[in-house]
Amino acid sequence: MAALVPINDWPWQHWASLQPDSIALFTDAETYTWSALNQQISHLATYFSMQGLSRGQCVVLRGKNSIELLLCQLAIITCGAKVLPLNPRLPDSLLEQLLPHLDVNFVIDFTDNAKVFADYSGLDYQLYYHFIGDDVFQPINFHDAVNQPATLILTSGSTGLPKAAVHSICAHLNSADGVISAMNYQQDDCWLLSLPLFHVSGQGIVWRWLLRGGRIALRSQPLVETLQGVTHASLVPTQLWRLLNDPTSHEIKLKEVLLGGAMIPTSLTTLAASRGIVCWSGYGLTEMASTVCAKQADGKSGVGIPLKGKQVRLVDNEIQIQSTSQAMGYWFDGQIKPLNSIDGWFKTNDKGAFIDGEYQILGRLDNLFISGGECIQPEDIESIINSHPQVAQSFIIPIDDIEFGQRPVAVIDLLDNVELEIIACWLKDKLAPYQYPAYFYPLVDDLKSGGIKVSRQQVKNWVLEVVNLR
Repeated sequence: MAALVPINDWPWQHWASLQPDSIALFTDAETYTWSALNQQISHLATYFSMQGLSRGQCVVLRGKNSIELLLCQLAIITCGAKVLPLNPRLPDSLLEQLLPHLDVNFVIDFTDNAKVFADYSGLDYQLYYHFIGDDVFQPINFHDAVNQPATLILTSGSTGLPKAAVHSICAHLNSADGVISAMNYQQDDCWLLSLPLFHVSGQGIVWRWLLRGGRIALRSQPLVETLQGVTHASLVPTQLWRLLNDPTSHEIKLKEVLLGGAMIPTSLTTLAASRGIVCWSGYGLTEMASTVCAKQADGKSGVGIPLKGKQVRLVDNEIQIQSTSQAMGYWFDGQIKPLNSIDGWFKTNDKGAFIDGEYQILGRLDNLFISGGECIQPEDIESIINSHPQVAQSFIIPIDDIEFGQRPVAVIDLLDNVELEIIACWLKDKLAPYQYPAYFYPLVDDLKSGGIKVSRQQVKNWVLEVVNLR
């Protein structure tokens, strides 16, 4: 594996200097060399500066992945400003609560619904070629900017209102270094930007590309077509299943896949291996700028061991982390609020164990509830439900019960229109009586609109409303 080249300048300038004619980026219709990419970013940064963007300010980027959105992010950071990528499906009511506390100066909205941003200044990105002359904006010195706030990434909000985790360029590059040191991603490889930039996993792909000086692909075609020329991708197991069962997929050159979002069956990784694809699984957090632990998927429930730059310890069954990619804190009302840490160790509130040489994530400590005197960890039940091939994901939610104190309710995201009764029947001999759900509900589409990770708190609120109507 080739050694990483130290980055002492803005990555796009660094690679434009070292390999100006090498391909940096593919879209559906175009390719960009590092030289062309660097020029585009420089022009955009100049145009943004002309519109008043300055160091330390914050710019919202709302939209789906696109070359324009990516270039805007890199140009904004070049100006020494912060980017706040937003999921276009976040409801206006949530944004109205959140945005006043995040000190937004400008907005670039790639959607057709900008009503919630009516009181914010827009930042144009389309007309720069009319205004750019011989004078080019001189970017902030990289060494001055590398440890300053660069991105605000909203946490999943799985237990309530999202927080805006603040990361520096240094943290993102350190996170990238950890993953690249494990996975074989070289300069002639291409990583598909398959995850949104408003999620830390999408940011992780971008910073790995920038650190390695490899290639990245931004495409909007069906998966098999999108993967043409791609060697690395971040996928969920369902996507990989469908890909491997597509008769046209033999043409792809995929080498390594970072899997997430669900249980990973051995049959899937075995099939992938027969096609020359190495599958990886792991554990990551927004606060750590993506992946903390990783391993080649082996059918076991563990998440591997800490990557380069990461340390993990167990304190009273809680996973705690120290990392060179750790967030600076949470942005709120003009200040960076500290992470929940003890002596530099971030308290994840994830229940864990170290078994057979690797860490296991056993659930959230604050999800535990008691039913009839028995402790129930929802994730224990969810992992069994999720092992059914027709289940995408599931949630076990406690509801109050006169006899037992609380009882579990299952909310299940089903595949291919399978009936809930089939899952309920299949589950009967796989759970203890006290674990068996009192009710089963399908996961409604409205609960899937907030991002990659469904909010457990929103599912809980929905269940309580439904149960009260029974």
